[in-house]
Amino acid sequence: MRLVSGNKMIAEGALAAGCRFFAGYPITPSSEIMEYLAQKMPRIGGKFIQMEDEIASMGAVIGASLAGAKAMTATSGPGFSLMQEHIGYAAMAEVPCVIANVMRSGPSTGLPTKTSQGDFMQARFGSHGDIPAIALVPESPIECFHLTVRAFNLAEEYRTPVVLLSDEVNAHMRENVPMKIELEAEIRERREPEVPPSWYKHYPEEVMVRDRPMAVFGEGYRFHVTGLTHDHEGFPSSKRDQIIDCHTHLVDKVRRNAHRIAAAEKYRMREAKIVIVAAGSAARSAKEAVKMLRNMRIKIGLFRPITMWPFPKKQLQEAVGRKAKAVLVVEQNFGQMAVIVRYYMPRRMPVVHLNQVDGELIEPEKIIAKVTELY
Repeated sequence: MRLVSGNKMIAEGALAAGCRFFAGYPITPSSEIMEYLAQKMPRIGGKFIQMEDEIASMGAVIGASLAGAKAMTATSGPGFSLMQEHIGYAAMAEVPCVIANVMRSGPSTGLPTKTSQGDFMQARFGSHGDIPAIALVPESPIECFHLTVRAFNLAEEYRTPVVLLSDEVNAHMRENVPMKIELEAEIRERREPEVPPSWYKHYPEEVMVRDRPMAVFGEGYRFHVTGLTHDHEGFPSSKRDQIIDCHTHLVDKVRRNAHRIAAAEKYRMREAKIVIVAAGSAARSAKEAVKMLRNMRIKIGLFRPITMWPFPKKQLQEAVGRKAKAVLVVEQNFGQMAVIVRYYMPRRMPVVHLNQVDGELIEPEKIIAKVTELY
């Protein structure tokens, strides 16, 4: 075993997944990711570039991915805001890539060295238009590794940008992880075209919402890439049927596969009268609170979304069932996830908030006090 931080595990997860290109700009609390990759990438034949800003960083990641490299960037709130136009471009052009957003308190410059979970909604609705959204939320350094690997796998499978929503607590917390954790990684490689260049279509006409082949620039295959609504050849189109095909495909490839993508952890949910919903580092406090409350013979459980988008709605509905009498949403913002939870709960079910926005990790004792009120 070794003692490693969440940021380092994100970097190691990227390398294990096959990432060979990183472009970024330093920003607290994500900087250790690029610092580690700056050392490692050249040693394994990869490319590391510190760009002039986050806009250029995301553009470089898109170009590298189109040229055949698994590519990523890492940032925090202000940088994530700057990247949104290019994230939308990557979604429209169906370019696989990974963005690690290590959340800090905002808005604007906010509290650079403090934690927050204020970017849950931005990960889904940050770019204009209807775009597919996949966002994963780790709760520990070891999960930072595994979810980074999964982010790359999902990006390749669905040809779309994937966001890893870590936070300052996860970033700098150190925990024991196995020495050879990379051996546990299951890697999905990019599917190559099986037809000659003259037959290849970058956006096939047949319905294929996952695992679509993707040619590489510079290897004889020619295709057009644009941020405009396009036809199956990749060229801009204003024809009604092609517009519908393009936009429906972008949304459907995530929506129709939500059951494959969505993931959650259920902790001590047996006969739970109150269900706590918490994600990321807040779930660590919630889990400790559940342990303490169970020792007090209070029937309580934790539902932890691992994918924020698509949200694991069916798993939540099954977990809450008919026996629970209330849902308590614990998060380090003013209630972004609570909006989602309330949307998927029946009207009879009370959905209560417990929010903390001072930049500190919420304490288990606060959760226990709130549960005692509800119970």
